[in-house]
Amino acid sequence: MNSLTLYDTMARRKRVFEPIDPDRVTMYVCGPTVYSYAHIGNARPAVVFDTLFRVLQHLYGADQVVYARNITDIDDKIIKASKESGKPISEITQHYAEIYRADMGALGVGRPTIEPHATDHVDGMIAMIRTLVDSGHAYAAEGHVLFSVSSYERYGALSRRSLDDMIAGARVEVAPYKKAPGDFVLWKPSKDDEPGWDSPWGRGRPGWHLECSAMTEQHLGETFDIHGGGTDLVFPHHENEIAQSVCAHGGASMANYWLHNGFLTMGTDKMSKSLGNVQLVHELIEEWPGEVLRYALLTAHYRAPLTWTRDLLAKTRRSLDRVYGVLRRLGDVEAADVPAPDPFLDAVLDDLNTPKALSELFQIAGEANKAETEAAKAKAKGELLAAGALLGLGQADPDDWFGLTALSAGERAEIDDLIVQRQAAREAKDWGKADEIRDRLNELKVQVDDGPEGSTWRKVTE
Repeated sequence: MNSLTLYDTMARRKRVFEPIDPDRVTMYVCGPTVYSYAHIGNARPAVVFDTLFRVLQHLYGADQVVYARNITDIDDKIIKASKESGKPISEITQHYAEIYRADMGALGVGRPTIEPHATDHVDGMIAMIRTLVDSGHAYAAEGHVLFSVSSYERYGALSRRSLDDMIAGARVEVAPYKKAPGDFVLWKPSKDDEPGWDSPWGRGRPGWHLECSAMTEQHLGETFDIHGGGTDLVFPHHENEIAQSVCAHGGASMANYWLHNGFLTMGTDKMSKSLGNVQLVHELIEEWPGEVLRYALLTAHYRAPLTWTRDLLAKTRRSLDRVYGVLRRLGDVEAADVPAPDPFLDAVLDDLNTPKALSELFQIAGEANKAETEAAKAKAKGELLAAGALLGLGQADPDDWFGLTALSAGERAEIDDLIVQRQAAREAKDWGKADEIRDRLNELKVQVDDGPEGSTWRKVTE
């Protein structure tokens, strides 16, 4: 079995993962800014890094991995939402943080080990700013404190762009108090009707980039193993995080591995409010099982773009039906306590190659379906469940998945018998008999899907 390799954005290549301390593997992922509902694009990093969290726990032990994903609960968008709604900021942020947790939970995303809130770490942010000012990496100007980009010679190493290119390609605020256009805000003054904290530079609030640096410092240390987020965060957010953290910590690296997931697109367009093509997780889970959404997000390699369509979701549901169909047929078999097979593990350990891992999952399902002895069935079922657990798939009750729990034993037996009769008629090429049985199944509001592992059925409620 191979070692875990991860594509490091800083190195621009895959690297074998070697944690600083195997007994305390550390990962930080930029979490949500809680002022509204999360869209499906926001769910991609949540699912990707939840999967990596599962893989790390598999390798190092459930209690040996510390996963921090923050909550940004102070931000211009949050303040705007508060003013527009007339509701207190705390009410808005608590409300949408709970919705985010519930929506991601529906996609099988577990809670991180630590969920730091930005507003609980302002003292640490002020202390970091003091260090940066005292060491000549930051300066105060008109109630603001700004990081001096020219003071950090490796600025731009993550995004591999010159400072001039980065400024030209970004919305850089032109302000008279800046010494250079690329200098970014660490602290800014708050208006009377905005939240603020007392500081040596006056009443104000922290800049967004600073929040993550202070939270990782407190919970994971000056240098930690993995920093993750969307590719849109490479510049300026992660570039700025690195600059302020490295300079505040005497040159120590912030993170040893930088991972970034690709964009999710709707057709040929990036999802955006201006295009009116934003799909909220909160609404999608009313129509589709959360596991379907999770599976769909894993169908492309995490670094590649992913096109989101209804066809993808329909195909994903059929794929999960195949997995749960096998598990239902093995319902009376006690799964053996075995690991996932090596070909599956090799796929997930190769920079989270989830498309290959899903292909291997169906190889396992096929073998489980063909198993004849009780021992072979137990082993195959155990391998299928173990592999599924690493991806966050196939762990529900098959009867729940197919909507069968509300049926009586007699109703289920009748439908199962009709499915067997229909299959026999199809094998005998008695198409009239097969159609007759299909009509009866339609009357019973039963949807039948035929696949390589046999036929599966579910009750149709609508």
